[in-house]
Amino acid sequence: MPEPMTLDTYKLTSIEEPSDELLAQLMKEAFDDARKADAEATARYFDEIKRAIATIR
Repeated sequence: MPEPMTLDTYKLTSIEEPSDELLAQLMKEAFDDARKADAEATARYFDEIKRAIATIR
């Protein structure tokens, strides 16, 4: 009997479908990563705008 999949052992290319719990955990991790990346990109964007404004003045 194969070991149950965990967040650390699941591979997207796996033939087996993840459990509902594991899928929810994977989706939460992806959401958290996307939210963090968005916040960082937004901060960089506004920093760039502030630099551009300072250059114009």
